[in-house]
Amino acid sequence: MGYLSLFTISFLAATILPLSSELMLATMLSVESYNRTLLILFSSLGNILGSVFNWVIGFYFIKLQDKKWFPFKEKQISKSSLWFEKYGKWSLLFAWVPVIGDPLTFVAGSMKTKFLTFIILVSVGKIARYLFISLLI
Repeated sequence: MGYLSLFTISFLAATILPLSSELMLATMLSVESYNRTLLILFSSLGNILGSVFNWVIGFYFIKLQDKKWFPFKEKQISKSSLWFEKYGKWSLLFAWVPVIGDPLTFVAGSMKTKFLTFIILVSVGKIARYLFISLLI
């Protein structure tokens, strides 16, 4: 296990795959043979890029909503859009929250949230989470 493994798990955990980057980070922090700063950097970067992947899918995939195989129906898209409009871009600070964070980043892409706004808010939330975890260990 190394920094690249942590990066990969963190990336995949930010998609719809049920993985725990927090558990892997905590384990690696407790081993103490890894650099704490690099662990936070690799886990944060992987998780942020996983959210960017979701945003890109939402940004471009939404164009295919008229296809029969498209996973979201018009009603679901409208409902998610209203929710995102109601709580706004600031909800992206909670993109790290399990279960709701991944769809939130997808919706942000489908709602055409500006990428710079997206990346800043998602990064703040995710880096803060990993910093908090590192302080607990």
